[in-house]
Amino acid sequence: MTTTQPIYVCGPLASGTASLAISLAKEFSGEIVNADPAMAYRGMETLSAVPPQDYLDQSTHHLLSVLDPTENCDPLAFRNLALPVIEEIQSRGKCPIIVGGSGVYLKTLTHGPSSLPDRDDALRAKFDERTNDDLAAELKSLDPEGAAATDLKNRRYLIRALEICLLSGQKMSILKEEQFKKFDEITASLRGLYLLWDNDNSKQRISSRTMQILDKGGIDEVKALRETASETCRKIIGFSEIENHLDEKLSLKECHKGFHTSTRRSSKRQRAWMKKESWIKDVICPIPFDSKMSSMLSE
Repeated sequence: MTTTQPIYVCGPLASGTASLAISLAKEFSGEIVNADPAMAYRGMETLSAVPPQDYLDQSTHHLLSVLDPTENCDPLAFRNLALPVIEEIQSRGKCPIIVGGSGVYLKTLTHGPSSLPDRDDALRAKFDERTNDDLAAELKSLDPEGAAATDLKNRRYLIRALEICLLSGQKMSILKEEQFKKFDEITASLRGLYLLWDNDNSKQRISSRTMQILDKGGIDEVKALRETASETCRKIIGFSEIENHLDEKLSLKECHKGFHTSTRRSSKRQRAWMKKESWIKDVICPIPFDSKMSSMLSE
């Protein structure tokens, strides 16, 4: 691994990613780059669990509190925000330590956007007027190999395959093969760690952290920004539960339960995604005090 090759650190809320990132920054002469769009919003530092100041003081951090809460930020927009920062760190001979991010944000950051065309609602409206057999026949004529690899009884898969062919003017099977090859080449150069706690410990840590967020200012943040927050900002986990509490639809106890449940569900989705990424290696927690991350990354 080169000295400036990025290291990605992933894990659910309260898993210890902030501490590990600081250790990596010290070991690899690095600087930390936030990859969680929630932490990029100003005024949502408590709700999004931005590390406390004593953590931030231990290493240089980037992309924290840089977005106005009225702004939307999709995965591609965040990639465009993060890449110049990562490249600037590398230009100074430093190692970017990239922390956090949901599966889709992380995948877009590491591999770039899909080369396949986006969905087309007007085209799909026309598909709705046709039978599965009719759609399957057209796909077979346009892309026999793609049709053979598609579950033609699954209407969603069938429509997507035909949509790609018609919008691109090319065979879906060829486009996917080219994208897989490109993604495989990128994957070979990536290094990442995922902090994995057993279920009981993870549940307890998330419960404690979500209650701390509510007690230490998360409710006040939502109250201050709820009228102007962007759609992306409102999707920060805990925002809707706190809104319901502010509207007296949930007690504080019920708000915490919902916040905890939403966080756990998000963690499970993140874990399912990361398991499919062969370049991300599990780190069983708690991590031994004298562990060297270089050995974990080179295994």
